[in-house]
Amino acid sequence: MAEKVEIYTKWGCPYCVAAKALLDKKGVTYEEYDVTMGGPKKAEMLERVPGARTVPQVIIAGKAYGGFDDINALDNRGELDPILGL
Repeated sequence: MAEKVEIYTKWGCPYCVAAKALLDKKGVTYEEYDVTMGGPKKAEMLERVPGARTVPQVIIAGKAYGGFDDINALDNRGELDPILGL
């Protein structure tokens, strides 16, 4: 069974688009939180991922995995699919 995937994004962010495209390619459904205007979801992101200064922030099964470069590196090493439960 696939793990719950959440992604914090901002409008116009090319890394956010790339991260979502990677997840889409894998057929993963995810919950997207737009933090473009700040607000409660931005505060939630900072609480869940202390020190997060950039988006996207990808969270799988409640664990933060970083942004696009991080999940892409995991994918290139063949480690992302098991984390996603694929």
